[in-house]
Amino acid sequence: MFYFEPIYMLILVLGIVLSGGAAFMVKSRFEKGKKVSIASGYTGAQVAEQLLRDAGITDVSVHEHKGFLSDHYNPMNKTLNLSPDVYRGRSAAAAGVAAHEAGHAIQHAQNYFPMWVRSAIVPAANIGSNLGPWIVIIGIMLGAGAETAGGFGHSIAVIGVALFAAATAFTLVTVPVEFDASSRAKKYLQNLGIVRQGNEANTVSSVLTAASLTYVAAAINSVLMLLYWAYRAGLIGGRRN
Repeated sequence: MFYFEPIYMLILVLGIVLSGGAAFMVKSRFEKGKKVSIASGYTGAQVAEQLLRDAGITDVSVHEHKGFLSDHYNPMNKTLNLSPDVYRGRSAAAAGVAAHEAGHAIQHAQNYFPMWVRSAIVPAANIGSNLGPWIVIIGIMLGAGAETAGGFGHSIAVIGVALFAAATAFTLVTVPVEFDASSRAKKYLQNLGIVRQGNEANTVSSVLTAASLTYVAAAINSVLMLLYWAYRAGLIGGRRN
């Protein structure tokens, strides 16, 4: 069966290593960044509010959200939700994360195209990530990969691959969205004088870079899995039993 194949196990292990390494890097850099105070003395909540005001955004509210680094912007209700360490923190790490999330709100207000694309494919991506692999497996069980092209099982497997491709597309478009939000965050923090050049700015950059790499890791893993399912469905590398 596919789940005993060395290539499948290799992809799984690589995914665990990439995601685990990225998550460890984020946590490590955030913990170090919490020890670097910013001269402006702003809390993360105040940083987010200041950036929103400067961007002319008045319909986004900032809230405290439970959890460690559970920070996110919700475009559905226009709320910017910050974890306690970020919402209350007066560190370079808190300022960076808060500004990053405010960057997403600014992207939304300015109709940043990649963010619009990401939002548009969310329904398909959710279906694809949950059901895509199972549909491919069903197709394989029904004969996908057999020598005869155009079989029913092959068609089912192709549908599964297409659905999973939507999930992969979501992870890929997320990468520029996240990097752009971080770029906006660093620019606003310096232009508004919230973070000083030197150690403060370097710490912000370090934390945000690590956070962005988690999305790069997710995208790489998703692409590899997509190639695997396409291979198993007989779409690349020739058909196989």
